[in-house]
Amino acid sequence: MNSILTTLIDILSEPAILVALIALIGLVAQRKNLSDTMKGTTKTFVGFLVIAAGAGILETSLEPFGAMFQEAFNVSGVVPNNEAIVALALNEYGSNTALIMFFGMIVNILIARFTRFKYIFLTGHHTLYMACMLAVIMAVAGFDSVGLIAAGSVALGIIMTLSPAILQPFMRELTGNDKVALGHFSAVGYALSALVGKAVKGKNSTSTEKIDFPKGLGFLRDSTVSIALTMVVMYMIVALAAGPAYIEAELSDDTNFLVFSLVQAGNFAAGVFIILAGVRLVLAEIVPAFKGISTKLVPNAKPALDVPIVFTYAPNAVLIGFFSSFIGGLFSMAVMAIVGSTIILPGVVPHFFTGAAAGVFGNATGGIKGAVSGSFVNGVIISFLPVFLLPVLGELGFANTTFSDADFGVGGIFFGSLANYGGPIAIVISLIVILALMVIPFRGKKSA
Repeated sequence: MNSILTTLIDILSEPAILVALIALIGLVAQRKNLSDTMKGTTKTFVGFLVIAAGAGILETSLEPFGAMFQEAFNVSGVVPNNEAIVALALNEYGSNTALIMFFGMIVNILIARFTRFKYIFLTGHHTLYMACMLAVIMAVAGFDSVGLIAAGSVALGIIMTLSPAILQPFMRELTGNDKVALGHFSAVGYALSALVGKAVKGKNSTSTEKIDFPKGLGFLRDSTVSIALTMVVMYMIVALAAGPAYIEAELSDDTNFLVFSLVQAGNFAAGVFIILAGVRLVLAEIVPAFKGISTKLVPNAKPALDVPIVFTYAPNAVLIGFFSSFIGGLFSMAVMAIVGSTIILPGVVPHFFTGAAAGVFGNATGGIKGAVSGSFVNGVIISFLPVFLLPVLGELGFANTTFSDADFGVGGIFFGSLANYGGPIAIVISLIVILALMVIPFRGKKSA
């Protein structure tokens, strides 16, 4: 049984396999010939592996940056990191996590089939992380065995549907169409960033992609060049502050600390370049293939894909968003230190991925000012939400890491608070009410 559950987790949490299977089903449903089916499925599979490779390079280059930052400025606290907290939780909640993930995906498909919310969430690793958090919260709430799995699965299916739904109006504004959705559990932060962008938008709101560089700096129009040079400056500043002794002894394996920092900055730019290439490859295949799902299984369904799909729309905003979100994290850390609360350190990886996307959405609605202010707000949100999430995670709330992205905080605090005030009954009632509200508008519209 354990081996089956382990295999299930491996399959469902691997985005490349999951999305390739979806593409295969869609192409078969359209009765495409063998050649087109193999081509579409394989390109989707390889494209997601390319994205994963780029993301891996990014994370590898960001890890030493975070370590150097903590050493340079002598700060300690809780570091939000989804992978780290899930690794701790799976030791005790692994079986429940796998079952919640599996049945939660089925609930997501059923909601898409029978309501007006036509979103099928395809980001497998984020589904795993959310399933894990829900397994913990439902256990702390007092559920056991079948009840825990049932409540967690329904909650997961609802979140997998609503997360892309709340962001879709801004996705349409960003992409110019309604063919694809964003499947990344930080939609609350992205939506707020877009709203902030609208609020600060002025008459002469210039897009980040139309920054007017002087002729002598025309090379900065190339996003790869501008990202690489900016990150070189950032790494060098932090490296000099951390000092050669620490970096060469702990991080670089005796490689000169400036050379090491220069290479890591270059790796960061390479990772972004690889991600953008993979996104273009996947979108060219998955959207046409998904028409089979939309036509045969879930009419008008939209694939909700991982966050790098938005990076291609505003590469300059990606970098601006990262910096602004990180600054928001630093600001939040200072406020926490002043008021004496738990200190949430700005994790570089979550601030890059969520901050970059927040910058893209802020730019879409408010140009440069929207990208800066929207992603700054995102940085504040993903810093303070974990403070309120920690108390509802039981023993995991005392770990030195926690869940990072906004939707984890919102969902966890919502269900955790219900559990604290009303126990399992309150959670069950809330799930029934939410499902009813999702179904009723669909039926009313249909009958009209």
